Amino acid sequence: MGDDAGAVRSAVLTLHRTTGLPMVFGGALSGRERLRITELVGNTTDSLNGLVVRHGNGLGGKAMATGRPMWVSNYPCAASISHDYDRPVGREGLLSIVAVPVVVRRRVRGVLYGALREPLGLADRIVGAAVQAARDLEQDLAVRDRADEALARTPTVPPDAADAAARWEEVRAVHAELRALAEQVHDAPTRDRLRAMTLRLAAAGLGPDAPPERAAGPPRPVLTPREVDVLSYVAIGCTNAEAAERLGLLPETVKSYLRSAMRKLDAHTRLEAVTSARRAGLLP
Repeated sequence: MGDDAGAVRSAVLTLHRTTGLPMVFGGALSGRERLRITELVGNTTDSLNGLVVRHGNGLGGKAMATGRPMWVSNYPCAASISHDYDRPVGREGLLSIVAVPVVVRRRVRGVLYGALREPLGLADRIVGAAVQAARDLEQDLAVRDRADEALARTPTVPPDAADAAARWEEVRAVHAELRALAEQVHDAPTRDRLRAMTLRLAAAGLGPDAPPERAAGPPRPVLTPREVDVLSYVAIGCTNAEAAERLGLLPETVKSYLRSAMRKLDAHTRLEAVTSARRAGLLP
């Protein structure tokens, strides 16, 4: 969860852009039942920067404890929350505030806040946008977790030649999974990180322990990300229909991407396309 703060930063910027709220902020959990606010847009002081919010305390702490969005229209006078953080909130002049927890696998990973400096009720549109930003962030974190788990399963050095081929198949399965996960991510930096991981796996196949078909080949052709996605599933034996299901595409769309990739790779069969892509360092 070390990169959660970066993902929260992206969500805060998106929420600020979509709502136009004068202040948006948030943070990731920095320990057991503790949230540290690190990402702020529209602040006029540093009173909230680095503030540690504890489970159950204040508006954000209550959102963490309940796992549900919470909002108040006049923070200093709100009877539904504790007032442990009145001083830093008051210095920033915030009155109407919404706090939405970010929950992944039943664990709170962060909280997103939006605020006004007037005692006004927050419109449903604003609350809805904050909830949607949190849901998008939850999906991005869940996808990244799955990618990290997939990489953790990837063998780095085969123990002996007997099971090297089987381990390469696992590398290829992880590569295909990462390609598919990348297309589910809303956060561009996280999506780029996932794609970079797939390039690392593909490059691993060019090393001295690579299978025979990974011998040096012609210059790398330029394939689109989706063409590589499709080939990555074809490489592990998926039919067009199976690749379509895993990538969230129509079978005809997969077929179109595959035809385009084969043309660029000067391949006449699916096997030729996969072999050429491996020789070019596009697939592990």
